[in-house]
Formats: sequence, C-alpha cells, structure tokens
Amino acid sequence: MDAVQRFGRLVAVPDPALDRAALALAAGADAALDERRWLAELDRLATGVTSVDGLRRRLFVEEGFRGNTADYTDPRNSLLHHVLHRRVGIPITLAVVTMEVGRRAGVPIEGVGMPGHFLVRPTGTSRYLDVFAGGADLTGAQCEQLFRRATGAGPEVPFGPHLLTAAPVRTILVRMLENLRGTYRARQRPRDLEWVLRMRLLLPGVRLADVLELGQALGDQGRWPEGAALLEQRAERAPAAHADRLRTAARGLRAHLN
Repeated sequence: MDAVQRFGRLVAVPDPALDRAALALAAGADAALDERRWLAELDRLATGVTSVDGLRRRLFVEEGFRGNTADYTDPRNSLLHHVLHRRVGIPITLAVVTMEVGRRAGVPIEGVGMPGHFLVRPTGTSRYLDVFAGGADLTGAQCEQLFRRATGAGPEVPFGPHLLTAAPVRTILVRMLENLRGTYRARQRPRDLEWVLRMRLLLPGVRLADVLELGQALGDQGRWPEGAALLEQRAERAPAAHADRLRTAARGLRAHLN
C-alpha cells in the first residue's frame, strides 16, 4: 500500500486519529518513515506531564521545540516526523505535537484554526497558546494582533470568536497539505506536489483548482496521457461548467504528444 492509499484509509473513518494521519501524510515525502518510532516518541514526551504548564515546560523548555523563523517554508516544517526529530516546525505542526502529547498525558488540547496563524488552547477554555512562540499565553487582543499581522486584514474586518473555533482533524490535515502545496509549488517539485494533491482530493472541500493542478503536476513530470485521463475521468462526474474546463485542460496535456 502506498502512502496515498494508507492516508486515504486512515481519513475515511468517522473519527480519524490525528497522530497516525499526520504521520501517514508525512510518509508521502518519506516512504521509509517508521510510524512506531514516532508514536513512541510522542508517548515519551508525555511521560510525567500532568498539567498545561507542565506540557509547555516539557515541550518548549526541556525538549526545545521552537518555531522555524530561519526557513519557514522548509517542507520539513510540515512533516511530523521531521518536526519531532529536529524540534522545529511551523504553528500547525507544533500544534499537532502539543495536542498529541497533551492527549497522551490526559491534558486535552484543541487546535484553533485562526486564519493566518494556528493556535491551541486547553479544551473548553478561552486560554490561547502560541506554540510557534514557545507556548506563550495570548490575550484576546494579542490573538487579534496576530491575525491582522498575518493576514493583512484591516479594521473593517471583524475579529471575534468566529475566527477562534476548534479545528477538526480533517481541517488540520487540509491545512497541513495546503502548506506543503505552497512550498512544493514554489520550489517547482511536481513529484512531491502530486502526492500532496492526491491526498488533498481525499479530504472534504475539494475545488476545481485542486484537480486541475494535479493534472498539471502530472504533465510537468512528462506524464501527459495520465494527467489528461485523470482530468477526463473527473469531467464525467463534474458540473457542466467544470467539465468544460477539465476537458480543455486535458486537451492541452494531450497536445504535448503531437
């Protein structure tokens, strides 16, 4: 079973396990990934933790987890096993570590999908932590400052609890894949972009752009017939307006064979 298939099986169940799904996602970049090793590392990190402050101390003081401010777009920042090994990551992967260590320790933590900057909070509270900044406590005003700085939103954009909702597992996985999509696209790595997009198509909220980009990623590897066939298959069950665009893109890929 390849990484995409395994990921698909894990996310198809009603309540997917975040730790296993995040490691299955990372296996797209590293076929030799040893899931048991990294699950055991999460277990180890949780040993002796009994409180939120103890969790923060364990991860960000004793173990030295930190945000990668030197190379934010390094794809390893979005791959859970690399984050556990290197102790650096971006907000969402550091959040996954915090959530999964907290779950093991009996200190439930939920992810907060604020636009522009992923946060965490102890489940059922209004205490927000910025894991990219060493687990720092944030006031509501500081959350708003982070939001406006990260997104460029002006004062005309309202900020409130609607932007600080708990993120379900599938939403977290989509956001992780979107981060990888951006970095692999910018680095012109179509082979990696392919597995990212194939995983993305297995999660809710698939857009026409996702399918078109997967076809292009196959074409960029010289796999024009395969990309065209994928787009044509999708066109068969797409709305009419989308089907036309998919077929047009498929013809463009097949033109490379002339």
